[in-house]
Formats: sequence, structure tokens, C-alpha cells
Amino acid sequence: MTTQPPRPTLDTERQQKAKQYARVRRRLFVVNLAFGGLYAGLWLALGISPLVKGGVLRLTQNPWLLVAGYGLVFGLAYWALDLPLSYYSGFVLPHRYDQSNQTLGGWVSDQAKGLLVGGLISGLLLEGVYWLLRAAPDLWWLWAGLAYLLFAVVLSNLAPVLIAPLFYKFTPLDDEELAARLTALAESAGTRVRGVFRFDMSRRTKSANAALMGIGNTRRIVLGDTLLEEFTADEIETVLAHELGHHVHRDIWLGIAVNAVLTLGGLYVANLGLRWGVSALDFEGIGDVAALPLFSLVMGAFGLVMMPLGNAYSRWRERMADHYAFQSTGQPGAFADAMTRLANQNLADADPEPWVEFILYSHPAISKRVAAAKAYAEGQT
Repeated sequence: MTTQPPRPTLDTERQQKAKQYARVRRRLFVVNLAFGGLYAGLWLALGISPLVKGGVLRLTQNPWLLVAGYGLVFGLAYWALDLPLSYYSGFVLPHRYDQSNQTLGGWVSDQAKGLLVGGLISGLLLEGVYWLLRAAPDLWWLWAGLAYLLFAVVLSNLAPVLIAPLFYKFTPLDDEELAARLTALAESAGTRVRGVFRFDMSRRTKSANAALMGIGNTRRIVLGDTLLEEFTADEIETVLAHELGHHVHRDIWLGIAVNAVLTLGGLYVANLGLRWGVSALDFEGIGDVAALPLFSLVMGAFGLVMMPLGNAYSRWRERMADHYAFQSTGQPGAFADAMTRLANQNLADADPEPWVEFILYSHPAISKRVAAAKAYAEGQT
């Protein structure tokens, strides 16, 4: 740990910059949504989908290979066309606002690893969905929703040991006093952890973060080096206490269950959309791989419509976790300082417009979190 930094105040100049940064990112979000919808729509409107399916069929009649081949063309073409937008939003823009330390080579490496990992996971999910479409065309959406629930649990358990190390280097925290303090805090919350680790966030970003990763035997405390270098021990403790609040309130399992229900709803709507497509777009059946663009359009639209509801649920649980951090540490002032420091360091808009928070924010606005901490502190005195 470095010397204790002074207590923070919200930087007005950085907040002006943060609002600009947030506006640009929102516009890019809309552009990305529009591009994704246009891409899938053109595959249907221009007849690209049956042409690609026909091309793959000339190579193989195997249904598994057909799905894999079509999915590869559909996914890779989208990735390639979207690459300029990804480069601007993920590399150029963070550098322009002085939020990134990443080299171009590092960004390219991350893109390649993300493509491989994401492609493998997406490919397995796609094959599973189309197998269910073939095997149980009437109730495929129900079985797919149940399979998603199992998949989410397995991925949450394996991600800290199989996926995260591909992108970050994790080392045991060398500050034994802080590690012991955080471990004791976890034990007081009834949460067993497999260690406290530092990871190299600074290789990519100037933002700070901490997390409680994994479930069961892979659960561990991870702290970004950017957090360790800029935050006090008390502030770090309150940030972790917030994460522990999610475990105390069973938010991990509840979140998996809520997402499974939302996914099930999306799959049911997709089922209706695919059945409409059989008659309206001349698909051979709901399991026709040529209907994949329609499937992605329906799922994307459903996710967009449900996003405000999902975010409202998330903000509710985040407020509960904040309150747990106040209670468990008895340091609401340190929590308020941590949130203020995060706003300054992460270039986060502390007080967004209400409609922006309602639609896009999974966490309460930082200004509200700071106000809640101060109100709790005043209630103690």
C-alpha cells in the first residue's frame, strides 16, 4: 500500500468531462444497437441467409456441422464489420479521455482472445439451442431456459480460474495486514474465500475496481492494482463489504434466477417469432438455421425492452448491498469517500439525468450512493 491519500471531493472539471464521455458512449451504444439490428435484418431482407445455408449444405449435410458452419460465417462477418466501431469505442475513445493505458498490441490481443473464448461459448450455446429445436420443437424454449440456468452456475464457478486469467494476471496480495482484514470481513459475513488477489488493471485502464469472484470453491477477493494504489484501507474495506452484501443477500443466486426467467421469456418470444417466420419468410421450420438472424433480432429486441426492468431490479439490490456495507463496517464516511474517489478516477458521471439512470444504469447514481452513506452517518450521530 502507498501512503494514505487525502479525503476526496468531487472534481467539478472531471465531472464535466465525465458527462461528455457518458454522452459519447451512449451514442455509440445506440449506433451499436442499430448496426446489430441492421446487420441481422439485411441477412433476411437481401436473401443472404439462405445463400449462406446453401453454401454450407454443399459442404456437409450433418446438422451439427451445418449449425457450426452457418454460425461461424454469421458471427465472423458481424465481428469483422463491427471491428472499426469496437476499435473506436474500446481503444480510441478511452485514450482520448485519458482513461486507458492499453497499447494497441494489448488491445488486439484482447480482441483475439475474446473472439476465441466468446466464439467457443457462443458456438456451444448455439449448437445446444438448435439441437433442442430439432429434438423438442414444441418445448425447446423451456428446456433451453433450464439449460441456461445450469450453464450460468457452471460458468460463474469456472470463470475465475479458466477465463479471467486469460485477460489478467492474478497474484496473492502482498499486503498481509489488508488481506487479513478483508478475509476477516468475509468470514464475518459467512463467506469463505480462497484468498485475496491483486490483478493488473493498470495494464489496460486507469479506472479502479474490486470484486468477489466465483461461487463455491472458486470464490475469491480480487482487487485492481489501481484501487490499491489510490484508495485507503478503510475505503477498500467498504467497497468489499458492498460486494459481500450481495452474498449475504443471496444476490448471486437470485441474479442467476432472475436472468434465467428473463432469458426464458426471451426464448418464448423467439419461439413465437420463429413460428411466424416459417409462414412469412418461408423457413423450412423453426429449427431452420437460416432463421438465426430472426432469432437474434427477436432476442435482441426483447433484451432491449426488458433492460429498464432488469436495471431497476439491479439498482434495488445494489442499494441493499450499500446499506450492508454501512452496517458491517460502521464506516459510511469511508464508503462515501470511496464512491467519490471512484467517480473522479473512473470518469463516471456522478449525477446523470433521471431517464439515463432509469434505462441504462445497473447501479444507483454515485451522487445518490454518497447521499445515502451520509444520511446513514447522520442517523448514527
